[in-house]
Amino acid sequence: MSSVSITGYGDNLSVNGIRIGDLTPAGHESIEKEKGGLNYSPLENVVISHVKDSSTLIARRPDPHDVEKYIETEIIDGLCCYSAVNQGQLNQTIVDAVVKHLTEEKLPTVPRSIRHKYMSAFLLATTGISGMDRVVPKVAGVEAPELMFKISRRWGYRVKGIPKGEALVVAANGNFHGRSMTAVSLSDDPDAKEDFGPFVPGIEMVPFNDSNALESLFEEKGERIASFMVEPIQGEAGVIVPDDDYFQRVSVLCKKHNVLLAMDEVQTGFGRTGANFAHQLFGVKPDLMGCGKAAGGGILPISFVAGTDEAIGVLTPGSEGSTFGGYPLAAVVGTYAIKVMVDENLAENATNMGGRLIGNMESIKSDFPDKIKEVRGRGLLTAFEMYDEPHLDGHAVSVGLLEEGVYAKETHHSTVRLAPALTINKTQIDALSDAIRTVVKGL
Repeated sequence: MSSVSITGYGDNLSVNGIRIGDLTPAGHESIEKEKGGLNYSPLENVVISHVKDSSTLIARRPDPHDVEKYIETEIIDGLCCYSAVNQGQLNQTIVDAVVKHLTEEKLPTVPRSIRHKYMSAFLLATTGISGMDRVVPKVAGVEAPELMFKISRRWGYRVKGIPKGEALVVAANGNFHGRSMTAVSLSDDPDAKEDFGPFVPGIEMVPFNDSNALESLFEEKGERIASFMVEPIQGEAGVIVPDDDYFQRVSVLCKKHNVLLAMDEVQTGFGRTGANFAHQLFGVKPDLMGCGKAAGGGILPISFVAGTDEAIGVLTPGSEGSTFGGYPLAAVVGTYAIKVMVDENLAENATNMGGRLIGNMESIKSDFPDKIKEVRGRGLLTAFEMYDEPHLDGHAVSVGLLEEGVYAKETHHSTVRLAPALTINKTQIDALSDAIRTVVKGL
């Protein structure tokens, strides 16, 4: 019969006699590899211990003089949990709201089968900031595109009149909507799909940033197409920014063919790109918008789908649900995550600091034109792409940046994505940029 003994807290937390505070980075890695699913490949020789400030993490690294010990060093968070901590680590306004709620209001969790007063606050805040008619709260980011997919199909049958079982959802090549079966079915990434089939049917793919291809598909199959699901800027693909007029063309095509425009703002929302939501950069308004990540302020996993009356109105009791979607504590955190975004002008700071970061990276590109192929981004969703050469390895850059006190991560071999907290300041931007220059120079 299995048993477990758990004692202590923090570094004194012990499980079956193993004290967490005694583990070196190698010790943590060993336990993960033996006991965990190997679905991530974290950076080697580093374990995050705690947070110093909104943009600085305290990391445990191997002690250069004793392999059985570790040292603690500061690193600038240049990835921000893939835009989940836009408001900065441990944002005081959100933390204060959580503490006050738990100690004074004392209402952590009730099911959706009974109303709680904070749902009203969350719905007012989310519809207010998004300009949408209705919102459905969820939990994990992937649940947002998952729900947009479901709504699209039901809307297609009940409103557009698509014959039952024939509804199509269009997705863009290079997308990343998550790792659920629907999200993987929408993907054209072979690594995401290998040995996970059969996949969800009724999906068509088009190239991203190609309105002519979309028009051709709409002309051919538009009567059966329920929605076009797309990221305003493709983050996981390497921060791929479309042409300025692309989404205006897309919006016109969707209206012409009576197709829902469903935009995945899980990574691009909440001020990340210099606007509250990235679709605003392109002068369009979607019928459905999925948000996540920073919707929880880095404190709780929170997501939601916002949309029009017509689209979200197809949902009925029992057709959609979530035990923790919009529970009281999440509603409080979600409401205050929006308050911080507005009160602290995070979108404006993303524009200013993002301009500084991109300018710095363009300068590095000019100094090393044989190494850096392109710098791109909007706001503080940025990336630099190197030429596809063996010595220009994105993982080597990530490891090198860590040595220089910056946490970032490569995507697609030769591209390094940078998405720091929207609270970051000029000094930290310049330090991050200097680290990039040093690492690129040494390649």
